[in-house]
Amino acid sequence: MKIAVVGGGPGGLYFAALMKQLDPAHDITVWERDAADVTFGFGVVFSDETLGGIENADREFADTMARRFARWTDIDIHYRGESHTVGGQGFAAMSRKELLALLQQRCRDLGVDVRFSTPAPDAELLRATHDLVVGADGVNSLVRQSFSDVFRPTLDRRHNKYMWLGTDRVFEAFQFFIRDTPWGTMQVHGYPYSDTGSTFIVEMHEDVWRRAGFDTGEEFPPGASDELAVERIRELFAEELAGHQVFANNSKWLSFTTVRNERWHHGNLVLVGDAAHTAHFSIGSGTKLAMEDSLALAACLHEHSGVEAGLTAYEAERRPVVESTQRAAQASLEWFENIGMYAGQEPTRFCFNLLTRSRRITYDNLRTRDSEFADRVDAAFAASQGLPSPAPAMFQPFRLGQLELKNRVIVSPMDMYSAVDGVPGDFHLVHLGSKAMGGPGLVMTEMVCVSPEGRITPGCTGLWTDEQRDSWARIVDFVHERSTARIGLQLGHSGRKGSTRLMWEGMDEPLPDGNWETIGPSALPYGPGSPVPRVVSRDDMDRITAEFVAAARRGAEAGFDLLELHCAHGYLLSSFLSPIANKRTDEYGGPLVNRLRYPLEVFDAVRAAWPAERPMIVRISATDWVPDGNTEHDAVEIARAFIAHGADAIDVSTGQVTADERPAYGRSYQTPFADRIRHEVPDAAVIAVGAIASYDDVNSILLAGRADLCAIGRTHLYDPHWTLHAAAEQEYRGAEWPVQYRAGSRKPPTSRTDAVRPRLSLLRADAADRNVHLRWTPHPAQRGKGIQLPSTQAG
Repeated sequence: MKIAVVGGGPGGLYFAALMKQLDPAHDITVWERDAADVTFGFGVVFSDETLGGIENADREFADTMARRFARWTDIDIHYRGESHTVGGQGFAAMSRKELLALLQQRCRDLGVDVRFSTPAPDAELLRATHDLVVGADGVNSLVRQSFSDVFRPTLDRRHNKYMWLGTDRVFEAFQFFIRDTPWGTMQVHGYPYSDTGSTFIVEMHEDVWRRAGFDTGEEFPPGASDELAVERIRELFAEELAGHQVFANNSKWLSFTTVRNERWHHGNLVLVGDAAHTAHFSIGSGTKLAMEDSLALAACLHEHSGVEAGLTAYEAERRPVVESTQRAAQASLEWFENIGMYAGQEPTRFCFNLLTRSRRITYDNLRTRDSEFADRVDAAFAASQGLPSPAPAMFQPFRLGQLELKNRVIVSPMDMYSAVDGVPGDFHLVHLGSKAMGGPGLVMTEMVCVSPEGRITPGCTGLWTDEQRDSWARIVDFVHERSTARIGLQLGHSGRKGSTRLMWEGMDEPLPDGNWETIGPSALPYGPGSPVPRVVSRDDMDRITAEFVAAARRGAEAGFDLLELHCAHGYLLSSFLSPIANKRTDEYGGPLVNRLRYPLEVFDAVRAAWPAERPMIVRISATDWVPDGNTEHDAVEIARAFIAHGADAIDVSTGQVTADERPAYGRSYQTPFADRIRHEVPDAAVIAVGAIASYDDVNSILLAGRADLCAIGRTHLYDPHWTLHAAAEQEYRGAEWPVQYRAGSRKPPTSRTDAVRPRLSLLRADAADRNVHLRWTPHPAQRGKGIQLPSTQAG
């Protein structure tokens, strides 16, 4: 096979070497526009899994690499005058220049034609003259640009500035140096790559970079470094350098660009490495991903007959792995973009926050890596809450206004669409009663509608009649009598999303008959096929406000402990908040302060009617997930306004405001929005919700300070006793089991295997999310503690 490789970086060279080994008859040419000795950066990091793949594919090359590795197992975090060491990580790194030299030599030994200082021919010409063309030409790929209409790339330029430097200070572990400066927070990512040097990456938000005077506007030619900035960095980080030098190598200020492509191959042309995708350096090396791509591509081409079949298999195999890595990388880079939010956080909690930023490391696997540090995290959390014992964070009590919750787990509101004329029946009694007996601190109703026209579907519950109130009182009494949980009422009005079928008959689809008129702030339908709502008038506003007040009073009479005003998910109050649904030109439309006006009017009226000693909270959609919609910055201002009006907490959800939304789904994907509100809105208690599926996630969110409470929905449908089961799996004996169920609360493991199974399952789940295979190896006798697990830069 005649193969053209465009780009002589690690990905392109490694692919060429692998293919030549698989079949020496392959005619392979590599074009590289730079000279052989031109590179940037200093060290590259590899995970154990990547090294295992390299070893399986080419033991000789793997052994050559291994002789040059710097290895370490600890992470040191330096913050506000304190240093914390966390062990059990497991890293390897080497000089990028050495790696390139080894790969170049390997290609020469195998007979690959590598042409340095030679731009590649046009990609279309290469496609016509070669059986396979591999675009390995980096983040600014010309190959990708030549076929952008096919690959359909998106290039997301991020908000931080960073500079890749080196130092002759040889670190003994991965280093995070966090510095508070007069201009804002700056951080250094440092790690050893040989016995003579370390990588030293300086990073800061672009606003900090400008305030610090780094924005000189000067352009530097290829190969030249920003020497003035380097000298300034030497001065700023003299303490961290400890008398050692810092070196430049094509070092200039960069903004990280996240590259994604809808397709990675076209005919006989395929992209690998940074040409296809990028992942922020804070969770691992782009070199690592590129070499993994090359290994998978070579294997797929070898295992399948025909180039098209091989390329299809490669993309199918690698895309889920890369997208998982990119999700983690996105969470990590956004955390560092917002690092200034955490400037006041207690040091131990800050360190835990940093380590768990991408959600790949959680509390439980951190405890497995370093139990001593996990104990310190528990103690710091308990101390911050004024609590005497470091119980699992999810089981620590919380005071919401004047309401004491026994733990921090909430059964999230979930519409059941099972009422008759708005009256909750036996189904709701069993549904909510079983959840309350399952151990959470708070159980929330579904959205209870304030009028028949305010329903989403004919099966929605309401509180516009005394009959509905009395039926709710029966449920509330059961929860209070049979459990120690509290029960909250969520009140809302469907707005333009009303008059639809039951969820299982067609979610958001209009009723075939028996429709009622829908209303909204503007005459804009929710989505294709949705009715055009009538525009809400001033009289409508007054009437609907009165309906909210009447429903709140009935809720208080029914005995609910808490009221949540539903201002999320595109229902009436939410649609007033969103610029996507609200195009009014009066005092209730336009800027956010106007769009807030009517929801705040309703809040104030309900707050006045609701008993003062019972808390009132608000659920919001923190982003609309569409261009020109509300963003996380708007969410902060919305939350700030409701807190100023007396809300006791903000329940932070996202989206469902328009059918055109494009959510970035993933594990705990809404938690960053809660995190931002918690740190930017003083005195705001915050509830996180959205794809929080494990007790480990709950503990991790709470310990990191990303939220005060966690609301969990679908998981409670799967297991109504999820909270009690979480207590048993964590061997926490403080959970209150119903007396009838206590015989099942302490079932002893039948074997040693059963005793460790919950933790092994957790580790396997962690590995699956990270797309690795666990390899149990002894911890090296260096500085660390615990056992070594596969890792990707503590993300």
